[in-house]
Amino acid sequence: MTKPDYESIRTAIRGIVEEVIRPSADRVDAESIFPRANLAALGRAGWNGVLLPKELGGLGLDHVAFGIAAEEIGRACASTALVYVMHVGAAQTIALYGNDDQKRRWLAPAREGVIGTYSTSEKASGGHWWFNFSEAGRDGENYVLNAEKSFTTSSGQADYYLVQTRSPGAKGPTDISFFIVDGKSPGILPGKWEALGVHGNHSGPIKYENVKVARRDRLGKEGEGKDIIYHGVSPVYLIGLGAAWHGVARGALEEITKYATATVHRDFDRRLADYQILRSQIGEAKVLAESVGFWQRGLAERLDALWAAGKPQGEILIPLTEFKVHAAEVANTVTRRALDVSGGYGYKRGPLERAFRDARAAIAMGPSNNIAREWIGKTLAGLPLELFEAGGE
Repeated sequence: MTKPDYESIRTAIRGIVEEVIRPSADRVDAESIFPRANLAALGRAGWNGVLLPKELGGLGLDHVAFGIAAEEIGRACASTALVYVMHVGAAQTIALYGNDDQKRRWLAPAREGVIGTYSTSEKASGGHWWFNFSEAGRDGENYVLNAEKSFTTSSGQADYYLVQTRSPGAKGPTDISFFIVDGKSPGILPGKWEALGVHGNHSGPIKYENVKVARRDRLGKEGEGKDIIYHGVSPVYLIGLGAAWHGVARGALEEITKYATATVHRDFDRRLADYQILRSQIGEAKVLAESVGFWQRGLAERLDALWAAGKPQGEILIPLTEFKVHAAEVANTVTRRALDVSGGYGYKRGPLERAFRDARAAIAMGPSNNIAREWIGKTLAGLPLELFEAGGE
C-alpha cells in the first residue's frame, strides 16, 4: 500500500491554518469565541473526516496524517486544535463501533461542519474520567440520561455528544454504555467555561436532565463501554492530544526564534539571539520539540499497523499515555522558555502569553500527568491498573 505524501498533507492543512485559523486565534482567546468558523473551514476541505472513508465524505487518511493536522492547527490556536481532536476522536469512535445508520446520520455530514465530542468525566471521580457514577435509565426500548459531566470540550456547541455512563441496572463500574446524543436534545444544560487558557474550546460542565436517547443511538452493545474506552476512545484521543500540544510547542518556538533574531538592543547593538544564554534556551526548546515529533510519527505508524491488521489499538495504550505526558511537559517547558527569552514582550497579551496559558491545560487533561505516571509506574512494576476498582488508577 502506497503511503500518503505527508509533506503535501502538511502543506494543505497549513494553508487553511494560515488563511483561516491563525488570523482569528487572538480573538478566539480574548473573547472566548467557540471556533466554529475554523471547524467549518476544516470541514469543507474534508479534514473533519480525516480518518473516515471517502464514502462518508472523509479523506481516508491515516493516523500520521491526523497527527500532522492536529499539530499544524495547534501551532496557531490550541482552542481550535482541542475541539478538532475531540471531534475526530468522537467520529472515529462511531466509525469503529457504530452501525451503518449511525455512520450515515452522524458522520457523513462532517463536510457540512457537523462536529461531535466526548462527554465522559464526572466531578465525583475527578481525573478518573473512565469511572462513572451516573447510570442510564430505560424508557421502553429507548433510554433516558441523567448525568452531570465536569469537563466536556465543545460543551453547548457540539452537534452530537458521545456520552459515557453506566448501563441501566449496571452491576458494577465496568458495565458501561455509550450513547450518541443529539446536541439539540431538550434537557442539555451547558455550564460556563471560565479558565486560565484555551478559552475557545468551551470545555465546561454539562448536565443531561431527562435527556431521551433512542435505541438506535446507543453506540455498540450495552455494557461494551469498557472496550470502547480502551480501544475506541483512548488511542485516537491520545495521539491527537499529544500532537496538538506538540503544535503549541512548535508555534512558540517559531515565534520566539523570529523575535530573538529580529530584536536588537541598540545600546550594545546586539540581537537577543547574540546572547549565549538566550540561544541556549532556544536550543533546549528545539531539542524538546524534535523529540515529540519523532515519537508522534512512530506511534501513529504503530496505530496504523494495528488498524490495518484488525488488531485492537488499545494494545499500545501505555506508550500513547507516555507520549501524552511528554508532549504536555514539552509544551509547558518550551512556552516557559519562550517567555523567558522574550522578556517583557512575551509577558504582554499576545501569541507567547497565550501559548503559555494554553499549555497549562495539557498537564491536567485526562489522563492528567500525575495519573498517567502512576499508570506507567504500575505497568513497569508488573501491577494491574485496576482502573475500575476503588482507589485504583
